[in-house]
Amino acid sequence: MAPPTKSGPRYDQFIQVPKVRVIDDEGENLGVMFTREAVEQAQDKGLNLVEVSPNADPPVCKFLDVGKYRFEAQKKANLARKSQKTQDIKEVKMRPNIDTHDYDVKMRNVNKFIDNGDKVKVTLRFRGREMAHQHLGMDLLKRVQEDVEEIAKVEAFPRLEGRQMLMVLAPK
Repeated sequence: MAPPTKSGPRYDQFIQVPKVRVIDDEGENLGVMFTREAVEQAQDKGLNLVEVSPNADPPVCKFLDVGKYRFEAQKKANLARKSQKTQDIKEVKMRPNIDTHDYDVKMRNVNKFIDNGDKVKVTLRFRGREMAHQHLGMDLLKRVQEDVEEIAKVEAFPRLEGRQMLMVLAPK
């Protein structure tokens, strides 16, 4: 058998203490016994003796099928990985002189993205002479912030990067 990993259980030939408290495969406490005797009993049942609590006095060991234990642990890890939600960053692009209907459509998308648990990056692009009126862009982003303050918080406040102004919203 391979040596145990740093995080994994220690079993059979890796248990160094002379006496251990033993729990059988049904969860019954068999009491304190010599390690050799416990290993023999485990092998009679076709199982391994696994140290589950090495810091106890005496250490607690259990009769387990190591292959089955590893399979169950792998299955549990796969299920946890499958059920977790990854958070995407969705982007909504606007212009400083956006019309009210267009703004409403963009805000509907922002609300939908935030309800799905995603972050939203609001990008405001300036063209030509619009750069002279950056206060209009800042006002628009403040309006966005006010419209979503019940469902989202501002993660990155509006900042100017070249010809665009950015703001990141995250679900509350």
